[in-house]
Amino acid sequence: MEVSALEWGITIAVTVAVLLFDVVVIARRPHEPSLRECTVYLSVYVGAAVIFGAWVWLFHGHDFGIEFYTGWLVEYSLSVDNLFVFIVLMSALAVPRKYQQEALMVGIILALIFRAIFIAVGYQLVENFSWVFYIFGVFLLYTAVSLVRSYRGGEEEHPEENRLVMFAQRRLNVGEEYRGLTLWWKENGARVVSPMLIVILALGATDIMFALDSIPAIFGITQEPYLVFTANVFALMGLRQLYFLLGGLLQRLVYLSLGLAFILAWIGVKLIIHAMHEGGVIGFEVPTLASLGVIIVTLGLTAWLSLAKTRRDERAEMTDSNPPAPKPAD
Repeated sequence: MEVSALEWGITIAVTVAVLLFDVVVIARRPHEPSLRECTVYLSVYVGAAVIFGAWVWLFHGHDFGIEFYTGWLVEYSLSVDNLFVFIVLMSALAVPRKYQQEALMVGIILALIFRAIFIAVGYQLVENFSWVFYIFGVFLLYTAVSLVRSYRGGEEEHPEENRLVMFAQRRLNVGEEYRGLTLWWKENGARVVSPMLIVILALGATDIMFALDSIPAIFGITQEPYLVFTANVFALMGLRQLYFLLGGLLQRLVYLSLGLAFILAWIGVKLIIHAMHEGGVIGFEVPTLASLGVIIVTLGLTAWLSLAKTRRDERAEMTDSNPPAPKPAD
């Protein structure tokens, strides 16, 4: 895929402009966004991703267009999974709702920085060492198994218990008051660190963990650095609005981790097959279009089964709390 310096320049400039716009808007008026605001912003970001994919399809070929859409869906689904951890983190550290936008914005910026670094490193590895696809494939299979084990064991995420976060809480004079993105101030001559700094450290540690999963996954779809970067950018844009828009709905997606486990396992196998093809062991590869179909069906089925289960559970709970009245004695 031939991507000009102008294309790269415009892409990076637009990404930075959107982030700066978000930062200015949030810094000017910290608030909990309304349903209408979230819907409008999210529609714009998703629409922009669809239009961008169409542009890639028309100007760079349908194969690259399919790779972008597939990579974007994978990264978007993994980003939705991130929201579960963000919700737990915000609740555990008691972040006021009006300041959660600021915290999420910082988290998204950190995620873009970390993923850009991992993309650059990953690209150098796949370009120079074809055997690295075996490592990526096995790692994704291991991650898939871990997700299934966590689901079966009922394990809960505790990002606030990260070692770096706990070290900072012990060593720093952390106050109890949130003042937006003001990270420290002086009280009675002593420097006090805002609890927002602890939130940012936790978000950064979480972003690194998720980048370790998402970058091998996207390289299982495409090895084009431009598509890898833009798929990640569009997956992260609108994540802040999605956090507030979905809210309690995320708790209803009870099978999301299982769906993501299947997707990661599929991509892991695809990577191993790709490595074997590159090494001349086999003469075929898994088409990206097939992966796109598998991902769409898996996400749709996961959402449908999750919502069906939660509806059944809610009905059963209502029945248990309102048992039928006993029949009067004859």
